[in-house]
Amino acid sequence: MFHRILSAWNRANLIKRISIGIITGALLALIFPQASAISLLGQIFVGGLKAIAPLLVFTLVANALSQHQKGQKSNMKTVTILYLIGTFAAALVAVLANYIYPVTIELTAASSEVSPPKGIGQVLSNLLLNLVDNPINALNKANYIGILSWAVVFGVAMREASQQSKELFKTLADITSKIVEWIINLAPFGILGLVYTTISGKGFEALKSYGMLLLLLLASMALVALAVNPLIVSIVLRKNPYPLVWRCLKVSGVTAFFTRSSAANIPVNMKLCRDLGLNPETYSVSIPLGSTINMAGAAVTINTLTLAAANTLGIQVDFGTAFVLSIVAAISACGASGVAGGSLLLIPVACSLFGIPNDLAMQVVSVGFVIGVIQDSCKTALNSSTDVLFTATAEMSTWPKEKRY
Repeated sequence: MFHRILSAWNRANLIKRISIGIITGALLALIFPQASAISLLGQIFVGGLKAIAPLLVFTLVANALSQHQKGQKSNMKTVTILYLIGTFAAALVAVLANYIYPVTIELTAASSEVSPPKGIGQVLSNLLLNLVDNPINALNKANYIGILSWAVVFGVAMREASQQSKELFKTLADITSKIVEWIINLAPFGILGLVYTTISGKGFEALKSYGMLLLLLLASMALVALAVNPLIVSIVLRKNPYPLVWRCLKVSGVTAFFTRSSAANIPVNMKLCRDLGLNPETYSVSIPLGSTINMAGAAVTINTLTLAAANTLGIQVDFGTAFVLSIVAAISACGASGVAGGSLLLIPVACSLFGIPNDLAMQVVSVGFVIGVIQDSCKTALNSSTDVLFTATAEMSTWPKEKRY
């Protein structure tokens, strides 16, 4: 009997398991509201994420830069520019959505623990000082800005290293990602503990903020997919973008919604590019690259959750500071892990701009996992469909206008 239950559990995808965790946590909170040992599951889960996140950021970014190859002749420059513009524009959409409808979330620590910056000047000062932090200290203290800067330095320097040395970085990145995958596979139990703690301590009222946060996230992603991306395509192609946008969403987006992995959706995207008549020399590079750096959904998630934390803690965010946040979110999103929920681990990078401690930042990450059942599916659908959209846009911009789809 036990073996059958365990086998069925292992066969179920992560979405189903997390859903079971949420429901079980809520029921246990109602039946056993004083069973504090259940809360320990959530603390262990958040602790595991907190421990691996700094190393994950460093290895992913350094490896991606060290593996870069020069001399590729294709439309890759245009594709990459579109990827970066799209990701940054998505981050700005999240900022504007926050100004229109600011939301808050439940955090357990007092706001007195936070030392918020006093405007854009202090943000830039903190940013520059954190950039040159000792790399070992940055990893130890979870200074994500310093981790990012040193990852860039190491990654660029490793371009001149031997192939064996580059393989070492790649192996380290793969190992770290595998550890993250193991931790995220424990998410149903961790979320069970987090939901239990929230409901037993504050009741179902606390979950309302999660619902509003999720609605804000989904509305921002829909705006990017149906307004911002089509605007970018129309500017480049000077043609109605929606036939191409709808095709990408229908073929790539729907599949990615259920796989929840841009990497797993690469074969679907490659076939769609072939059906669109694109050059294999371009899409064979741009599609795998896009699954790594084209992360509009991740940028929306990072900004929305970070600004929700700032709202909760009473931190005032002016537009200049939010603009810097969007740059950081776009850069961070490009280094998001390929595993489900991997982009959530980059939220502390953005939170560090506002002086939000790592303990609080990891609580924000845990909130992301609670709503991640729907959020991560929509995020991946946006990311993956945009890989094909911008690859096609870059190449079609060189075609005669009458041949563009």
